[in-house]
Amino acid sequence: MRKSFYHFLMKHRHPKPKDAISKFANSAFLDHGFPKHSEDYGELSAYLELNGDYLETMAVFDDAWQEYVSTEQ
Repeated sequence: MRKSFYHFLMKHRHPKPKDAISKFANSAFLDHGFPKHSEDYGELSAYLELNGDYLETMAVFDDAWQEYVSTEQ
């Protein structure tokens, strides 16, 4: 069974974020509305378009998603 995207993303949390994905992970952790059980790109993308003002750009999500798909399939 595949992990949720959120579960995958939490592997990138870091007290001193070194890159955009680490910053994203730290912010998603603090976002209590983040769809934590989702594995659906559309659902996550729509949520972040409306609520992800902590993302520098949606390309950060796309990069994280590509890593998620390649490592969690």
